[in-house]
Amino acid sequence: MNRISQITRRDIFDILSIEDIWWAGKLDETEFLSRLYDLESMPSKDPRFSNAAGDIWQHRFNNNDWEDNWVFNDERFNLLKCEDASFLNFLCEMIHPVVRGHLHEVEKIHNIFNESLSNDGFEIVERTRISNKPVFSGRIKYTGKASIEKKGNEIKIIFNADYVSQQINLMESSIETSPYQAIGIAKELIETACKSIFKSRQEECNKNWDLSKLMRKTTKLLKLTPDDISNEAKAASAIRQILGSLSSVVQGIAEVRNEYGSGHGKDSEFKGLQPRHAKLAVGAASTLAIYLLETHEIRKDN
Repeated sequence: MNRISQITRRDIFDILSIEDIWWAGKLDETEFLSRLYDLESMPSKDPRFSNAAGDIWQHRFNNNDWEDNWVFNDERFNLLKCEDASFLNFLCEMIHPVVRGHLHEVEKIHNIFNESLSNDGFEIVERTRISNKPVFSGRIKYTGKASIEKKGNEIKIIFNADYVSQQINLMESSIETSPYQAIGIAKELIETACKSIFKSRQEECNKNWDLSKLMRKTTKLLKLTPDDISNEAKAASAIRQILGSLSSVVQGIAEVRNEYGSGHGKDSEFKGLQPRHAKLAVGAASTLAIYLLETHEIRKDN
């Protein structure tokens, strides 16, 4: 059963029509639709043609006797009733860099989509970048989104690296659609943070260290191990307990990812990871990465 209602879908199409936003962008209609559908295998409404590609050419380029927004109501594409994923893919394609090049227009359309989709609990988010332009994907909005995105933005500022920004965007967008992938990137985020600290301090980092050992070496490098906290420090016992748990958190993320890996055969009752598992891993990894990086910045001259 679809969760994005026909009311929401019609609202989006109505706004696009009122705002005079051309759905195919800078492409012609067949170019745009061919990026999403196999027009050669779809039926024709015109008996003179054998497929959809033929009658689209006839009625949009030759005779031009179909209305501009015909695709919104064409039952072959079924945009008012198709699966949520197909509908979201259509919207995302409308703001793809190949389709639409002006970022201010992309931002405007992106906002239109998300304002309407939020009524049904969905959103469109940046997944990656091509030539420094955003590529989007649709997903269910998840609880704790604002907190996780805030952490991601903090890490992007600290790293100031395109690679890390893309990884964080992918991690956030994968929570609902691909929890395993989100957890894998969460693990990689911690590895990246630790290795960046070693590199910045011009210290040797052994590539054969597993995540747990890498974490232990990093906390030792930053003088964050429990032994480095003096008894005189305020709340020393609590600080020791928190820091002593850091490696356990990291190890847990690594083990969860390995346990649910796709490389091993599973029995018929196997159930994969759920978004709630990914939220836990992403939240923990983001918090830990920020803590390590901020501590490094504060203590890098020590």
